[in-house]
Amino acid sequence: MPLGIIFLGLYLLPTITSLYYSTQRWTLFDTTFVGLDNFIQFLQDPFLLNGVVNTFVYAFLTSGLKVTIGMFLGVLLMSNIKFRGLIRNIIFFPVLVSTIGIGITFQVLMKPDIGVLDGIVRLLGGPDVGILGSPATAIFGVILVDVWKGVGLATVIYLAGLSSIPQEYYEAAKVDGVTGWQNFRHIILPLLQPATNTVIILSLIGGLRSFDLIWAMTGGGPGFASDVLASLIYKQYQSGFFGLSTAGNVAMFVLILLLIVPLNKFLKSREVEV
Repeated sequence: MPLGIIFLGLYLLPTITSLYYSTQRWTLFDTTFVGLDNFIQFLQDPFLLNGVVNTFVYAFLTSGLKVTIGMFLGVLLMSNIKFRGLIRNIIFFPVLVSTIGIGITFQVLMKPDIGVLDGIVRLLGGPDVGILGSPATAIFGVILVDVWKGVGLATVIYLAGLSSIPQEYYEAAKVDGVTGWQNFRHIILPLLQPATNTVIILSLIGGLRSFDLIWAMTGGGPGFASDVLASLIYKQYQSGFFGLSTAGNVAMFVLILLLIVPLNKFLKSREVEV
């Protein structure tokens, strides 16, 4: 009952209310029914295509990098290396830090001309980097920071998956004289599929709805170069178009649902039972 009340109050009712307000032109004091006009206007936004492309680039790159790096770190930390506990803590620490705090910190570090990163490059005799100041590279600067912050969670998920693989498989493979790569290819990789699926789904959902890190680091700039769907929706809200921004949120929810549900079903079908 308590969990049901929490789910009803914090998730179900706001979702239903959003569907209602997406069909209204509303303020805090007045509402006017406009039907699908908000959705039509949202789809006609001249910067929407750029935001959709950036959203997919952001989501798929962060997801792919977290899967690759997280799996590598998970396998590495399951081996008998020194300072395993310390390395695990260092890798996981960014997950615990506020996203806004990390965004502001790296925004200062990567600031064009006066940022610490540019200062170090100049000391080494290189040119100004200006990652966040260039429309071509701003989104990729945020992607790198997102991966640095989120790869710790992916590593923990892979460590849990590696711990669940029975040792008998490794022992049988050792008797058969398989190499390290064959061990990874035919035992670890297939049996880590559930962990990989979890990392992919969580990373994609997080990437498709990402807002806070992008807003803290670039504000969607320079110009609209690093805008994603969530930041475009927030800018509409800032401008007082509350019904339009609500319709944008509903559209983003439907987009994520249409992508994640079939993808999750497909990934589940590829899992191998231990």
